[in-house]
Amino acid sequence: MTKMADNASSVEIVEGCRLPVLRKNQEHEDEWPLAEILSVKEVSSRKLYYVHYIDFNKRLDEWVTGDRLDMKKLQFPKKEAKTPTKNGLPGSRPSSPEREVKRKVETVPLATQVSPATPVPSLPSSAEASQASVFPAVRETNTFKSREDHEQISSLTTNGTARRLIPAQPGRKRKANCGGTDEDSQDSSDGIPSAPRMTGSLVSDRSHDDIVTRMKNIECIELGRHRLKPWYFSPYPQELTTLPILYLCEFCLKYLKSLKCLQRHLTKCNLRHPPGNEIYRKGTISFFEIDGRKNKTYSQNLCLLAKCFLDHKTLYYDTDPFLFYVMTEYDPKGFHIVGYFSKEKESTEDYNVACILTLPPYQRRGYGKLLIEFSYELSKVEGKTGTPEKPLSDLGLLSYRSYWSQTILEILMDLKPDNGERPQITINEISEITSVKKEDVISTLQYLNLINYYKGQYILTLSEDIVDGHERAMQKRHLRIDPKCLHFTPKDWSKRGKW
Repeated sequence: MTKMADNASSVEIVEGCRLPVLRKNQEHEDEWPLAEILSVKEVSSRKLYYVHYIDFNKRLDEWVTGDRLDMKKLQFPKKEAKTPTKNGLPGSRPSSPEREVKRKVETVPLATQVSPATPVPSLPSSAEASQASVFPAVRETNTFKSREDHEQISSLTTNGTARRLIPAQPGRKRKANCGGTDEDSQDSSDGIPSAPRMTGSLVSDRSHDDIVTRMKNIECIELGRHRLKPWYFSPYPQELTTLPILYLCEFCLKYLKSLKCLQRHLTKCNLRHPPGNEIYRKGTISFFEIDGRKNKTYSQNLCLLAKCFLDHKTLYYDTDPFLFYVMTEYDPKGFHIVGYFSKEKESTEDYNVACILTLPPYQRRGYGKLLIEFSYELSKVEGKTGTPEKPLSDLGLLSYRSYWSQTILEILMDLKPDNGERPQITINEISEITSVKKEDVISTLQYLNLINYYKGQYILTLSEDIVDGHERAMQKRHLRIDPKCLHFTPKDWSKRGKW
């Protein structure tokens, strides 16, 4: 821990400097990743530095002391030269590299924006562009997409022994689901929107990104029996950001500055579950549907909490066009929030999820997939196919990829031969059964490396490894949605004026 940081006080470290920093609880030489200094402050005559580890997720950003800095490799930010104006007179300084990045992000279509940890290669056609943030490692081909309803799809094992044979019959074209323009045909030139859409309750819009929003501003949140360490910035009132702990009522999500204020609030708060209608209950798990217009305060408080754990979105206060589906776990004290997803009341792009989050205490326990499965059950009742709004967070990407894979493999493995013939299915039929959008079905099959070309036809190869891996995964998946417990009647929001 004495890595040549003795000169930290003699050299003026400013915002924008880069240098290796020792990560917390790491002692090895290779655990000194390059980091950028985002802020400097002095506490009790001791300087602290807020660092962002380059190529690491922002949730790992932290305040560090000078003894964790490697001053030998200090890089100062490059100075900006003045540039002349059009008439040759000295002008203002050019925009900083960060502002240049923001300007570029503003011009990147929403469908292709992803987190830095998820690079996106170029895709060959407009139809695939909307899937770039879903499976960045997948290369899709025009041939399969254009002929998918007419080519046969079979399966063989890697050793040539027949395992499952699934030739596809000519597909039936589906009618438009949402009465709007399909995402792939919004722009005839490149097939993707020309500018980011301001839609989701937490929309992706980096135009206001600055040094303040790059830093975590809440130290700790107490929510019921849990204390949460936020991962990212959330625009709570500034006077609350200096508190060691921000207290939230776990039922109405109101934020309070002290434990005494929370205790006083709890004597008045009559809620023991989220506001809105309970549309699902099985065991201790319940889902509540909340209208963003009727319960605006709760919806905005929910978004503020969610922003602490979602970096790829910025807060959007107009909750009127959205429905919020909050998953809770019941005990004698009430219904405790586990996670949620929001959804546009009307989506012309077939989005069935705008934002989705499982709170950290409940992650890695199957609740994420349960939220995703519930969103598709709603789509089935609505008679539509759906897809999540892009970009997905890194954890959201993993959850959706896993859910799509398991759902599609479940269907393929349950197919039975028809009169001794090979079982048959089309991409459209898979989409209709699961309510997963056709493009997501294709991307998933390619991600699993199931699609191959054999003797003039496209085939699916279900190897023993794929089958065994799927069976092991399904044995661990104990939480499932029971459609019989869902009491949901979709509304036609297009006929409801201002909702």
